[in-house]
Amino acid sequence: MSGVEKNLEFLDLLRLIDERSTAFRTAVAAAPSLDAQVPTCPGWTLFDLVKHLGGGDRYWAAIVGAGPADASPAEATAARAALEVPQEREALLAWLAASTQLLLSALREAGPDVGCWAWWSALQTPRTSGGVARHRVQESAVHTYDAQLAAGAPQPLPAEVALDGVEEFLFTCVATPSAWPHQPTAFDFHTAEGRSWRLTVDGDGARSTRIPAPTAATGEDSDAAGASIHGTASELVLYLYDRIPADSLHVDGDAGLLDLLRAWEPEE
Repeated sequence: MSGVEKNLEFLDLLRLIDERSTAFRTAVAAAPSLDAQVPTCPGWTLFDLVKHLGGGDRYWAAIVGAGPADASPAEATAARAALEVPQEREALLAWLAASTQLLLSALREAGPDVGCWAWWSALQTPRTSGGVARHRVQESAVHTYDAQLAAGAPQPLPAEVALDGVEEFLFTCVATPSAWPHQPTAFDFHTAEGRSWRLTVDGDGARSTRIPAPTAATGEDSDAAGASIHGTASELVLYLYDRIPADSLHVDGDAGLLDLLRAWEPEE
């Protein structure tokens, strides 16, 4: 992969949050009922999913607006716990649209570099409004897939979203200074679109780096990675978020390592 490739810019992230929220609402509007089950979120109905996404938008808007903090702001936590939403579909969708706009307004006002509380380790993703924006793109995208699936018409994640999403997941949801409790190893993630990352896990924790994509001429260093996972960027993101199984992808090496990674619960 070329060293000139960069993360999405802040304004792109805001645009994509808006676009995925719109696609989510389109899926909900097309569904036969708000009582439709969401197969990828066991026990949830489509109504529950809308409440979750909109509540998350409002929660993170309050967190970003509160600025630097060592814990989730009490008012944001209380508002999320007491959340009440409309029951009728049209009103519910209007509430979700307003929720997304609250998040976007908070992010625009803050800009990309304002500190705020976040649940993730700051090892590879900063606890800033920019880090929140990047993560909310993926939350919105994956839940849009959930809503589309519930409506009977799932679509792959847009390439622009998914290509950033593989790295965002590895940097935000996996990176940790907590020691890996097994033999040190590495996982390589290769997208069909030509981008690749290596996740290294050992006594120092977990961290990911961009690596060159394998080519027919160079192949890949099978000794360096315990498992190599190949798929489209959308497939990799959906796998990482536990929406599709590992056997939906091509895995070289020890596939059992993926079970260890899935079961791992770092302290930080």
